[in-house]
Amino acid sequence: MSIEIRSIETIAEYHAVEGLQRRVWAMPDDLEVVPLHMLLPIHKQGGVLLGAFDGDQMVGFVFGFLGTTAGGAAKHCSHMMGVAPGCQGGGIGYKLKLAQRARVLEQGLDLITWTYDPLQSRNAYLNIHKLGAVCGTYIPDYYGPMNDGLNAGLPSDRFQVDWWIRSERVERRAAGESRKRSGHTMAGAKVNIIQDRPQGLVAPGELMLDSQAETLVVDVPAEYGVLKAADPALALEWRLATRNVFETYFAAGYVVVDCVRSEERLAISYQLSASGYQADR
Repeated sequence: MSIEIRSIETIAEYHAVEGLQRRVWAMPDDLEVVPLHMLLPIHKQGGVLLGAFDGDQMVGFVFGFLGTTAGGAAKHCSHMMGVAPGCQGGGIGYKLKLAQRARVLEQGLDLITWTYDPLQSRNAYLNIHKLGAVCGTYIPDYYGPMNDGLNAGLPSDRFQVDWWIRSERVERRAAGESRKRSGHTMAGAKVNIIQDRPQGLVAPGELMLDSQAETLVVDVPAEYGVLKAADPALALEWRLATRNVFETYFAAGYVVVDCVRSEERLAISYQLSASGYQADR
């Protein structure tokens, strides 16, 4: 595919964004779709709404709006990014985020924030490892019960990440430095050792919640969607275990600074640092 990233321009393209939301999140109805009558005015009044196009076909989008930090500073709130089924894994999301960053930089802002499910490994690898976002905020059941195909049946826990788009860290990631680090063993004290279960599934194992090591490593399943479909009770076990881990260590001042795939591809590993996001090892 030859992908063009550009602003949404026509009414038909706004409707295409509605349609992509239904497809990406397998929404059973329109109750959770952000509709044209909200997309359009937010976009026209300072928001960012970009589409990824393969010829005339929209295969992805990213959407966000202006907001403020707890201290009252202006920031960009990235609300949704989706890539069409069948087109995922090809770097379209990465291109959309870099284009979003460029637009927000033009607005004179330094920070983009968004939320994602920390157990969704593809999102984790993109957000933390490739883009260089960091996280010290865990929000249990952020949206409440959800009915779409990705989230139904589990608490909608989320990381809220901070993407400091003018930082040297993010500049290096945008230049491609992060790709050199994929698949390497991650340094740090292990918070959990995942355990094998039947059918190739994994369990969180015993948790270490009292470490004072400078750097910690938390392993989570690489294919959480597959695990959830095969064993919903085990998926809930992972949700509650990781909630316990991240809330405990975020409260102690740790920050997620990296995320890599394990050599075995059974897990992804989060790296937490007690020194904050500057600890880009």
